Amino acid sequence: MIQTDICIIGAGPVGLFSVFEAGLLKMRCHLMDALPQVGGQLSEIYPQKPIYDIPGYPEVKAQELVDNLMKQIAPFSPTFTLGERVEGIERQEDKSFFVTTNEGTKVHCKAIVIAGGLGCFEPRKPAIERLEDFEGKGVAYMVKDPEHFRDKQVVLAGGGDSALDWAIYLADIAKSLTLVHRGDTFRGAPDSAEKVVHMAQQGRINLILKSNIVKIDGNGHLKEVHIAGADNEISTLEADHLIPLFGLSPKLGPIANWGLNIEKSAISVNTTDYSTNVEGIYAIGDINTYPGKLKLILCGFHEAALMSQSAFKYVFPDQRLSFKYTTVNGIHSF
Repeated sequence: MIQTDICIIGAGPVGLFSVFEAGLLKMRCHLMDALPQVGGQLSEIYPQKPIYDIPGYPEVKAQELVDNLMKQIAPFSPTFTLGERVEGIERQEDKSFFVTTNEGTKVHCKAIVIAGGLGCFEPRKPAIERLEDFEGKGVAYMVKDPEHFRDKQVVLAGGGDSALDWAIYLADIAKSLTLVHRGDTFRGAPDSAEKVVHMAQQGRINLILKSNIVKIDGNGHLKEVHIAGADNEISTLEADHLIPLFGLSPKLGPIANWGLNIEKSAISVNTTDYSTNVEGIYAIGDINTYPGKLKLILCGFHEAALMSQSAFKYVFPDQRLSFKYTTVNGIHSF
């Protein structure tokens, strides 16, 4: 039996930062994740993806951010259960919880923080003829190692942040980079969209708008991508790699059976402290929902800070937060 103050389900960036915020309040944390390593989507799906909206970092690689978060929380000595899926939670008479995994690991904690990102997820696959025939043979739904695409003919499909960010990044690595988007405006950040358009004007990116990839072909490995334009004419483009980036399809998995208020595959929370309808259980990061919700890492960090203040009061109801500060006249407390 693992004993801790807070059990954090999800070891992505928001879950990791929660350890720092809880640690400042002298709360012990144990993190659990179905993935075999910390970092969540950042480590599993796009470790080399550049991130541009972390304060103080004009650009930081996803894995670098995870590594820095691990350094930041090291002084608080968190413990981990990785590679196991949380299956169930049991509320005890003293308001504490037992958390159990599919491997039988059991954690006894005073509060639970669900920071599971999108929960269980899988890539959304577009309706492209023969797409699955070439999975692992030129078709990939994520970029783990950009060097894999060096000096190759790469085609990206999509119009969101991931498609824009990877188009910008891979343009200087690939032999040729084509971005195919079904619309003529992008869903991603305006600044990224402006960069992509500018790079297309410079000839660094082949930008094909109002078009869809309808079929792919090859002989054991991807060789051609067939694109239908607005006039339904089909053009053929040589390609070594196709990366469809249409987001992830979230699935809550066992979390859906824990008695929490669920709205569109996300957990409803109170924005005062990001508590759920079950006392002692909080939800932060992409897995929660509330009016005005933005799915940004930065927002998850903010939620972790407020959640920790409330969790402290729940975990230690008879204690009050106290701080010490030093002045020229000595140490003072409040």
